[in-house]
Amino acid sequence: MEVATVLAAVLVAVGIVGIVLPVLPGLVCVVAGVAVWTVARGDAVAWVVLGIVVAIVVVGTVVKYLVPGRALRDSGVPGRTIAAGAVLGVIGFFVIPVIGLFIGFVLGIYLAELARLGGHDAAWPSTRRALAAVGWSIVIEMATGLLAAAVWVGALVFA
Repeated sequence: MEVATVLAAVLVAVGIVGIVLPVLPGLVCVVAGVAVWTVARGDAVAWVVLGIVVAIVVVGTVVKYLVPGRALRDSGVPGRTIAAGAVLGVIGFFVIPVIGLFIGFVLGIYLAELARLGGHDAAWPSTRRALAAVGWSIVIEMATGLLAAAVWVGALVFA
C-alpha cells in the first residue's frame, strides 16, 4: 500500500507540474495517480474519492474550454487565429522543447492577426486578448488539479 501511495503522490505531483509545463497531460496524471491509490486501497472510501476526483476533473475541463472560448468569441478573435496559434505552438514545442509551445502559440496568434487585420497596431491587442484567455485556461486547469489533489490528500489524512 505504501508503494502505491508514493507512486500516486508522484503521479499527482507530476500532473500538477504538467499543468504549468505542458509536457504531460496534467489532469490525466492527477486522475491516474488517484486511480493507482484507489486500486491499491480497494475500499469504498477510495472509490468514492476517485469518483469525486473524476467529477472535479470533468467539470474543470469543461469550464476550462467554455470560459476562455466565450472570452475569445466576445473579443472578436476568430477560431482560425486560435488554430494558427495551436499549429505553431505544436511546431514550436518540437523546435524549442517546453517553452516553444508558448512561443509558437503567441507567434501564431500574432501572425494570423497581423495577416487578418493588416498591421501591428491592430494585431497586438487581439494577441493580448487571446493570451489572456489562454492564461485563464491555465488558471482554471491549475485550480482543478489542486482541488482534485486536495480531495485525495484529505482522504489520505482523514480516511
